[in-house]
Amino acid sequence: MSASSYHSHCGTWQERLEDACREAQIMPPVFQIVSDRRGGRTAWSSRVTIQGRTLAARFWYDGKNLNNAKEDAAELALNYLAGSNPSSPANSRGSW
Repeated sequence: MSASSYHSHCGTWQERLEDACREAQIMPPVFQIVSDRRGGRTAWSSRVTIQGRTLAARFWYDGKNLNNAKEDAAELALNYLAGSNPSSPANSRGSW
């Protein structure tokens, strides 16, 4: 197994996305945290922009799990870069 393929299976989705952008010689990903007031609580999610395209995380999280939101968005972005279809039923819905 080459070092490159071994490395692609290690680390967080965010780290893997950073590595993929570096290898593709494109600008690094830019993450944005977003919130949505829901009753007495706030739900948090993330978006990531790569190659001029912004991809939203599939799920909303409690504030203590903001990193999970970034991981969710990073996974979608990595799949987008790999040529997979990042759209899913959850992505085509508007926010709640």
